Amino acid sequence: MAMERETLEAYLRDAFPDANITLKDLAGDNDHWSAEIVSEQFRGKSRVAQHQMVYAALKGRMGGQLHALALQTRAPG
Repeated sequence: MAMERETLEAYLRDAFPDANITLKDLAGDNDHWSAEIVSEQFRGKSRVAQHQMVYAALKGRMGGQLHALALQTRAPG
């Protein structure tokens, strides 16, 4: 079962309401996504910590409903 863009974006917006989020469906199958997330919440955090925050926002869907997510995360500026 794939994850629709609207569902993925809703999880991310819920966790990062201030963020500028850009999603790309890499394979056209709603299963392999690229996400660029720019959020003040990432400021001062390591890349690993930022990605852990995103995975937590997906509430266990990573690896199941969502097969692959290529992440780019950073604070604004």
